[in-house]
This record gives sequence, C-alpha cells and structure tokens, in this order.
Amino acid sequence: MLRVIDSHTEGEPTRVVLEGGLDLGNGPLSERRAIFARDHDRFRRSVILEPRGHEALVGALFCEPQDKSCAAGVIFFNNEGYLGMCGHGTIGLAVTLAHLGRIAPGRHRIETPVGIVTVDLASANEAEIENVPSYRHADSVTVDVAGHGLVTGDVAWGGNWFFLCKSTPCPIDEHHLADLTAHASAIQKALREQHITGALGQEIDHIEIFGAPLAGGDSRSFVLCPGGAFDRSPCGTGTSAKLACLAADGVLSPGQRWIQESVTGGRFTASYRRDSHGQIIPSIRGRAFVVKDANLLFHPDDPYTDGFRTV
Repeated sequence: MLRVIDSHTEGEPTRVVLEGGLDLGNGPLSERRAIFARDHDRFRRSVILEPRGHEALVGALFCEPQDKSCAAGVIFFNNEGYLGMCGHGTIGLAVTLAHLGRIAPGRHRIETPVGIVTVDLASANEAEIENVPSYRHADSVTVDVAGHGLVTGDVAWGGNWFFLCKSTPCPIDEHHLADLTAHASAIQKALREQHITGALGQEIDHIEIFGAPLAGGDSRSFVLCPGGAFDRSPCGTGTSAKLACLAADGVLSPGQRWIQESVTGGRFTASYRRDSHGQIIPSIRGRAFVVKDANLLFHPDDPYTDGFRTV
C-alpha cells in the first residue's frame, strides 16, 4: 500500500509518493535515481501507468535530502522513465507539502537529481521556483523530418533537454492536439536517427512548438514529453529553456516578465537573472491544487499490477 497525493499545476498532474515507497539509500539524488531505474522500474510502472495512473501523470518520489538545508528531496518519473527536473512537479510538491503542514509560506530548497532548486511558496496554491542554470546549446539546428520536411529549432537545457521549434504546422490549441503530437513525435524520431543531441551526447527528449498567445500571454506552447504525452501546463523546464534562448537572442532582459501559455490555457509567469558566473537562472511562477489523498493498493492476483501503456 502506497500513500499518494495527487495535484495539478496549471492542468498538468503530479502524483507525490509519500509513504510506502522505496529505500534507495542516502546518497546523492542522481545516484538514487540510477538505483531506482536499474532495480525498481516495476515500481515506476505500477504507480504511473494504467489502471492506477494515466499517460499524462508525472510521479514525484519524496526522498530525504542529502543536503540538510533542503526541505525535501524528489525524484521525478513518468510513463517512459525518469526526469532530471520537473518545474510543474516542483510547484505541485511544494503545494502538497503545504497541504500537509510540512512547509509554510516562504522560501525553501528542494534537492533534485540535477541540482538544488528553490521554491518560494506564496500561498497555499501558488509558488515560484528558481530553476537550475539554463542555457542554449545550439542555435538554429535544422533536422530533416519524414513527412514534414526541414524543421529548424534551438537545442536548450532547462533541467531537461529540449528542441524548441522556430515554426508551427498549425495553431497551438486543443483542436489540433493530434496534428501537434504527430509533428512533434516525428521531430523526436528524426533527432534520434540523425544523432542530434544535447551536450555530451544526451538525448533531446522534449519537443516544444510555439505559436501566438490566445489569453494575453507572450507565447503559447505545445510540449511533447518523453513517453508520447503532451504537457498540459506550459512546462517549467521548457519555459526555462525558452528563457535561455530569448536571453541568448538578446530579446529578453534580466527581470523582464515573460508569460508562457500552454496548449490547454495554463499560464506560467517567468523571468530570469544572471548569477555571478553569468549563467541564466530562470524563475517560474504558477498555481497548483491538491485533488486527491489516497492509498494505492496492490493485489497479488491482479494481472495488471505492473500497469500497461496506451501510448
């Protein structure tokens, strides 16, 4: 039996595993994530996949932090595998911890496998995260996409690797989800086949397509996540990658606000600062709401205990 709390951040769901989880030791979160992936992938599948979960759900395994200045440690995972950082999930985790009375409004540090981030809990349902340093790795990379022709975009890091398209095949709205998913999936496949990667050969596993805003923001995005599901929120790490590209192009100044809309209408308010090394440190502000406090049950005779994929 596992105790979980579900929330959504601007529409994108997060499932925090609080009790009954895994013993991954007390090493760095990057090492614990590797142990999770190597030895306990059945746990990931049973928590995230149907019939207990669904394709859009992102898991957050609550861990004791190695750095005792942190309020929590967390390892994020989804229907495909394991994430480095998750912006919407960190906001969801903060709101969940506030719901439990474990943190109060104010500034807190959260340990992730790719570094420590901070979260400023403004209220019970609103928080702002300061993400890991983000940067553009490659500008105007062109990939030949089967059935779609040449597509140009930037490769950037925002806690995960992104290909940020410079054009869209259709409007970014709920009426074109199938077209957007097909387009982004084809780009993802082409990047793999043409060996276009992030730094040190790391896979670009998120595709981001941009279009005109519909709700008064600066941009509207569609983000395809690893595993084939699209992000219902504007994507915190994707927005961080976008800020890095805007800063590199000289069109967004430090402290200048950027409102990123999602394909479903969620909004993140974002900005960045430069640290003492000149690195871009993004800040992402959004809302999250707890929707479920439950126990997941596992029956020994259940043929679907390990879950199943539908995408």
